[in-house]
Amino acid sequence: MATDDEKGGTKVAQYSEAMTQNLARLETLSARLATVMGRKRHVPPSLQGPSSDLYARAGVAFMREMMENPAKIMQTQIDYWGKTLTHYVEAQSKLMQGDFSPPTDETGRDQRFSGEVWQHHPMFNYLKQQYLMNAELVRDAVSQIEGLDPKDKRRLEYFSQQIVDMMSPTNFLGTNPEALARAVETEGQSLVDGLENLVRDLERNDGELVVTLADPNAFKVGENLATTPGKVVYRNRLFELIQYAPMTEQVYKTPLVIFPPWINKFYILDLKDRNSLIRWIVEQGFTLFVVSWKNPDAEYADVGMDNYVEEGFLEAIAQVKAITGEPEINAVGYCIAGTTLALTLGLMSKRREKGVKSATFFTALTDFSDQGEVGVFLDEDFVSGIEAEAGRQGYLDSFYMSRTFSFLRSNDLIYRPAVRSYMMGEAPPAFDLLYWNGDGTNLPRDMAVEYLRGLCQRNQLAEGGFEILGETVTLKDVKVPLMAVACQTDHIAAWRSSFRGIQKMGARSKTFVLSESGHIAGIVNPPSKKKYGHYTNGDWKGTPDDWLEAAEYHEGTWWMRWGEWLGSRSGRKVEAREPGADRKALADAPGTYVVEKP
Repeated sequence: MATDDEKGGTKVAQYSEAMTQNLARLETLSARLATVMGRKRHVPPSLQGPSSDLYARAGVAFMREMMENPAKIMQTQIDYWGKTLTHYVEAQSKLMQGDFSPPTDETGRDQRFSGEVWQHHPMFNYLKQQYLMNAELVRDAVSQIEGLDPKDKRRLEYFSQQIVDMMSPTNFLGTNPEALARAVETEGQSLVDGLENLVRDLERNDGELVVTLADPNAFKVGENLATTPGKVVYRNRLFELIQYAPMTEQVYKTPLVIFPPWINKFYILDLKDRNSLIRWIVEQGFTLFVVSWKNPDAEYADVGMDNYVEEGFLEAIAQVKAITGEPEINAVGYCIAGTTLALTLGLMSKRREKGVKSATFFTALTDFSDQGEVGVFLDEDFVSGIEAEAGRQGYLDSFYMSRTFSFLRSNDLIYRPAVRSYMMGEAPPAFDLLYWNGDGTNLPRDMAVEYLRGLCQRNQLAEGGFEILGETVTLKDVKVPLMAVACQTDHIAAWRSSFRGIQKMGARSKTFVLSESGHIAGIVNPPSKKKYGHYTNGDWKGTPDDWLEAAEYHEGTWWMRWGEWLGSRSGRKVEAREPGADRKALADAPGTYVVEKP
């Protein structure tokens, strides 16, 4: 029988053997890391961060403030010094008395520090409190700068917060107690696995660090995602038109066509049966068509907004009318496709063309006077950088759009996943929405520039008019009955801006619904979840906040409310229409464009 010392000696030997193996793996991984970093893609400085002009203007404003009101600056510093010194003295006093409980913590709740160690361990609690005090100082210092243009100040607040979030102690191995504990428990295996995850992500993205958010092997489009039955009934260079198989014996006479955004793939609306808006629509008795956009490459460089309206929207509407034999259709536009649907409807109005009975806008911006959170990336420095990069390649790589949207929620979509993957050594989860989030699409050069310059920066659709196919279109030209659904915490299409755009449209019949949650979860909000509610109010006279203050709150999803609204504008019931009955189907749903890699 071995003694305790012998047992201890055996255990140390086992640890050493495991550690030796891990060190050997680290050498192999380090070689792979050096190789992939050697072929790292070139990212223009203009797309790495705001131009130095922003910080120069902020510096000038701060110096002016310091000269004109030094007492204010000094008071901020004195308050910070007082908090920091008091915190240190209290922590030191407890330790000297043999009390290892942390000092009083008034920093508030923060999800990054929810673990028990952050609350009770004296060193890690001290780090947490001091970091949050430092973060508060930076926010206060930026918020107190006067004489800075409001847009510059908003950008300064955003980018300074990015730096603050990046410097969180949770993001570094030496100051992350959970990661350190995992490394000890696994004899370093978690760190080796984490480095493996890091190298893998770099290899997948040409040396650029893009955190894999979902298990890439857990899903396959057409097999366990986007499985609602249907057929591709038309195809051109820009889109495939999918007609879904009926699930009721009778359907509404007027067909429905959904235009999803072409900055993402359409199957966000058809992830799984239980949360598929596409399946739900078909189950309600609508003949549904969905546009699946082509993922463009450099050959599509000269494709602009004119092409998306003419070869995309107008062509899809014409094909749905031809297939069903109906003179009118109902249309849905989601995000950028909602913006373009407004352009299309305005153009049809200018041309005195009929064909669309009603329109629904999902999280669509048509008035960009307030660009919301995404506006920090729509200033001249970034847009000029995007224009140059798209001009060089012939398209805007999906990498840039994906990274931009991730940084709008950096703690949730970058830092926490990176910590789990690279420091804890965890495999990414099998999460359908995050899998879709990583399945991005490119944007044609001309379209990207026209959209960013004419709509986002100059706000021409809401102010003065946007030229499309030889006509100058404004929001007043949108005259069909419409419903708009916006989302309360949307970081891409701010709901107040969405409201203002709909408010300016020329339609006599307008309905606005505000869903709880954000850009995706507020739309993909099935009745079975009973998770997010929504607000309604028919008064359009005041501001968005006036509307919300007087709005009525409803439990649960807005889907049924929209279904009733749409049903009342879809005519009588007729015999169900089978896809491919009048023309040969080109493929089964979800089609070929959605799975192509350009």
